Amino acid sequence: MTSPAEVEHAQPEQEEFASEDKPWVTVVWNDPVNLMSYVTYVLQKIFGYSKDHATKLMLDVHNHGRAAVSSGSKEKVEADVAKLHAAGLWATMQKDS
Repeated sequence: MTSPAEVEHAQPEQEEFASEDKPWVTVVWNDPVNLMSYVTYVLQKIFGYSKDHATKLMLDVHNHGRAAVSSGSKEKVEADVAKLHAAGLWATMQKDS
């Protein structure tokens, strides 16, 4: 049988694990330099997205100032950000909320 003290102690640990399980997200930001067609092209080449999906993400960047373009482990997202930087896009990473 579990005592109330053990149950209370188990709660924070579960919440801690839940926040660790949230993936990291790659965010592409709007910039005044890159053409919309180029952003679409880069998203297709780096992530293998279809032209329609890459266009939708590019329009989110253009119209809303940013778009989440990938997610996953911290290491994967760091690599995605580096690839986007190498292609000349403004990108950052953040913990998904």
